[in-house]
Amino acid sequence: MIHEATGYWIHEAGHQPEFPSVDGDHRFDVLVIGGGFTGLWTAYHLKSREPDLEVALVESHRIGHGPSGRNGGFVDAMWVSFSSLVKRYGDQQALALARASERSVHQVGEFLEHHGVDAWYRLSGYLNVSTAPAWDDSWKENLTAMRAAGISDGPHELSPAQVQEICASPAFRGGVHYGAAATVQPARLAFGIRDAVQSLGVTMFESSPVVRVEDGGPDVMVFTPGGRITASRLVMANGPTLAGAGSPLRANVTLASSHMVITEPVPDVIEQLGWTGGEAISDCRSLLTYFRTTPDGRIAFGWGGGRIAAGSRRFGRAEHDSDVVAGVIAGLKRYFPMLADRRIEYAWGGPIDASATHLPHVVEMPSGRSFAAFGYTGNGVGPSQMVGRALSSLALDQRDEYSKLAFIEPSSALTRVPPEPFRWIGGAMIREAIGRKEEAQLAGRSVDPVSALVARIPALIGFHIGR
Repeated sequence: MIHEATGYWIHEAGHQPEFPSVDGDHRFDVLVIGGGFTGLWTAYHLKSREPDLEVALVESHRIGHGPSGRNGGFVDAMWVSFSSLVKRYGDQQALALARASERSVHQVGEFLEHHGVDAWYRLSGYLNVSTAPAWDDSWKENLTAMRAAGISDGPHELSPAQVQEICASPAFRGGVHYGAAATVQPARLAFGIRDAVQSLGVTMFESSPVVRVEDGGPDVMVFTPGGRITASRLVMANGPTLAGAGSPLRANVTLASSHMVITEPVPDVIEQLGWTGGEAISDCRSLLTYFRTTPDGRIAFGWGGGRIAAGSRRFGRAEHDSDVVAGVIAGLKRYFPMLADRRIEYAWGGPIDASATHLPHVVEMPSGRSFAAFGYTGNGVGPSQMVGRALSSLALDQRDEYSKLAFIEPSSALTRVPPEPFRWIGGAMIREAIGRKEEAQLAGRSVDPVSALVARIPALIGFHIGR
């Protein structure tokens, strides 16, 4: 098994050309920080709307090689979080946001077709399944909120027998199916957007970490080790980095990690499972596991229960954690025991930026010149295209349907997370307690009282864990 930070998707997509680092002074109309999905989509929509606009994108490492190129490749809408959206924004605002996110799923596919990018896009739907009695009917609140808002079609509940017809894992019970979802090869998607952005004339810089931002004058100035960039507008699309010291949003972002493995080609196992529709699937745990197939018959399996990272500390266990990977492999074989003797070819990990609400947020900073997006909490592949449209509208001062979406809020409206070191220490304790609780539930054991109590802390203080 190859265990490395970049992982299978980036390896499969092949070597990519490098861009220069920032050297000296530069000036642009709009500067985008972050070379993941959000930054790339923002740059794409900016130049598509205003071809004469001078746009630059700066990335601390390699464009598309961060979390956007390493995730599970689930292109989901936000229907799975609809009850949370209603609680925060109300029925009508939640509906507008969920419908925009559903359009985003299809718009990703349309982009790939228009630009001739083979990113394995498959509009196959998303299945959320219970794997223990504790999670039976855990989707009821979400479906009830949808029905109350007038949504009578779309997502629907499945009996255990219907779930087995889709994927006959011995661990799967009932579930709910969301049709507005697809899967992609995420690195191919990221590199495809990057190539489209380059063809539009966006200037791109790599290996240029931002060390300071000055947003107090008529323009915004961004400093890197090699130089300075001045811009009229700034978009901060570097979600995980926003959790670090010096970030104006560090009080609103927590950094965790998710790790994945992928098998050798196992088309016979997929056929045995009847999992031939390509559905994206996850369980109902707070520390959820998620899994999908690939065109060449592999099963990719991930777990969102990685360690909490202190501040924005990266390039360590957030990417490479043998203990967590061992847990991922154990989970894979628990749900798919017929893989016990099959080879695991790759393992990898990456950071996840989480908000206290576990919903994405778009923030207009007090200066009115800078904007930021963060908090996808592992569900950013589909919504990031919508977020990129919203950020481009804000940067261009265009008041349209995207600049009016409910998740655009002033920084003062955001829920704060505890400061360091309490964020890291408390988050680690809660993660461990939730893990013990969920392992007991999976095994059919009683949950010990201490773990049960600590696992309740997020709800008691107004934090949301899981979707």
